[in-house]
Amino acid sequence: MQLDQVKAVITGGASGLGFAVAKHLVARGGAVALLDVNDEKGQAAARELGSAAKYFRADVTSEEGVAATLAQAQDALGGLNAVISCAGVLGAGRVLGKEGPMPLSTFATTVTINLIGSFNVAKAAANLMQHNAAGEDGERGVIVNTASIAAYEGQIGQAAYSASKGGVVGLTLPMAREFARIGVRVMTIAPGVFHTPMVDGMPEQVYQSLCAQVPYPSRLGKPEEYADTVAFILQNRYLNGETIRIDGAIRLAPK
Repeated sequence: MQLDQVKAVITGGASGLGFAVAKHLVARGGAVALLDVNDEKGQAAARELGSAAKYFRADVTSEEGVAATLAQAQDALGGLNAVISCAGVLGAGRVLGKEGPMPLSTFATTVTINLIGSFNVAKAAANLMQHNAAGEDGERGVIVNTASIAAYEGQIGQAAYSASKGGVVGLTLPMAREFARIGVRVMTIAPGVFHTPMVDGMPEQVYQSLCAQVPYPSRLGKPEEYADTVAFILQNRYLNGETIRIDGAIRLAPK
């Protein structure tokens, strides 16, 4: 898939990794629909990107809402052949904290947004993409989900987050195998520690400590590097059913 032919829906597209992907694609001639729950940021992001970008308010956990929004985005873009899921929450907290066991609702909310939300968007996207005209190798679309290295080395306090992201990794191969018959590829990216709005308020000492933990290069990842990886996946049709770590060789310690 050439980037100037991409018509992509990006969840969590108003900021962070999602917005970096949107900027990358629009700069190369693609068109994007930004899905988010923050109207102010979403509308501002779409304005910054120009006429090739549209904003839609969407809750990734709503089955009917996502299906309807993706159909609207498809109409607005004149097609839909790529979906990049970046919406997510940290859901940090110990299973047995100082104030007692983690409320089940905390665990459930994290899994619902990160895992069920990704599945919800993927199935709605595939349902639309299967009707696309087949391109080279019979390709009709690409789905890129976002996991985390915490799926593999979850730290203390990341039980909910790691479980949700581990589920995203687990979805990748079976969905790729199933969607092979309709020409839709499924890939996942597992980022390490990236410089996103989540770390903006972090104390400098903590920030530098995080950077020092990354073997090389010893810094946080740049959203543009995540976007480069998404673009590579979109263009390389032989990438399918796999999770790519992008983490500077870091392996998370227990805490």
